[in-house]
Amino acid sequence: MISKPTAMLLTGNHAVSYGAMLARPKVIPIYPITPQTPIAEKLTELQLSGALEAETMTPESEHSAMAACITASLAGVRVFTATASQGLMLMHEMLHYASGARAPIVMANVNRTIGSPWGFWPDQTDSLAQRDTGWIHYYTESAQESLDTVLQAYRTAEQVSLPAMVIHEAFYVSHSLEVVEVPSHAMVDSYLPPFTPEIMLDPSINRSWGNVVNQEMFWRHRKYLGEAMEQTLEVAAKADAQWKELTGRGYELVEAYRCADAEVIIVTMGSMAGTTREAVDMMRARGLAAGLLKVRLFRPFPVQKLQSLLKGVPRVMIMDRNFSPGLGGVLHQEVKAALYGMKKAPPLYGYLVGVGGLNVSPALIEKLVRRTLREKAEINSIWVGE
Repeated sequence: MISKPTAMLLTGNHAVSYGAMLARPKVIPIYPITPQTPIAEKLTELQLSGALEAETMTPESEHSAMAACITASLAGVRVFTATASQGLMLMHEMLHYASGARAPIVMANVNRTIGSPWGFWPDQTDSLAQRDTGWIHYYTESAQESLDTVLQAYRTAEQVSLPAMVIHEAFYVSHSLEVVEVPSHAMVDSYLPPFTPEIMLDPSINRSWGNVVNQEMFWRHRKYLGEAMEQTLEVAAKADAQWKELTGRGYELVEAYRCADAEVIIVTMGSMAGTTREAVDMMRARGLAAGLLKVRLFRPFPVQKLQSLLKGVPRVMIMDRNFSPGLGGVLHQEVKAALYGMKKAPPLYGYLVGVGGLNVSPALIEKLVRRTLREKAEINSIWVGE
């Protein structure tokens, strides 16, 4: 039991574990996979020490782990799990079922390349491949943000009855150490009320789940799911603001940094946002007017917020650590779609810079900003390496 906020030296993965512990889940079905395994290990340690009162399960696969999450959530208890890369791929079928069942599961995903070829490097394609599954998607850049976002994700997911992923990158965040403020149980309890769903599987209330529906019922169900996603934008923003009131830490759904007079605004998400923030400061010191837009909430995509922040901007460059073959950078294409038809829409420059975990340095970011100022925008995403 943590009685007061405590500063700890934690990796991003261990920060997630503490965030999950503070949320008081009752069931944790989890299958270990690199680079997610330290999350599972720390949760087990916390359980053995008595700090975490939950039933941890180690099913035979990630598919079974998500099936167990769905069952436990529908039975009315708070659930947590974590995975990465190939494990998330194996869960894909059950991710659709979880959102369709309106089960507010919270899952941490550690971004890692998906095979083939085989690799263990940071790449966001694994989670972005799940963008149409009906899950809320948060992308975080630090251990502290990952811990805080786990708690915000529960608060949001349980209000709109949708599952949520908290996503950070392999090694850059998952295994890097930083000082993290771990809040007290009392603080978290005041923020996150017990999970008390209106509808759950209970023989005493004569309800069931899984019946076959007709076309109209399915249409209506998907429409309601979409409406819940639309509500998520406001609910998630409020959850972030309330967390900031308690802790002094808020992240917003889209963070604008030094954008007011920027000639170029750089849009990215995840750990590259931290590097970009440093690069923006360096460029500003040299008289180059650059700014950063960090996309933290990817699903639902904050279209109106992006439109308001990017309207009339001279140039916008998007940096992607992912690749959709036949499309390009996923974030690049999402921003393009969000701005389509908008008056005073800026020209967009999309760069595939971090695919496969390739290093993205402040020097490279400045090089791309200067290129953006110099050249005409292209429709397709451009491959760039150091």
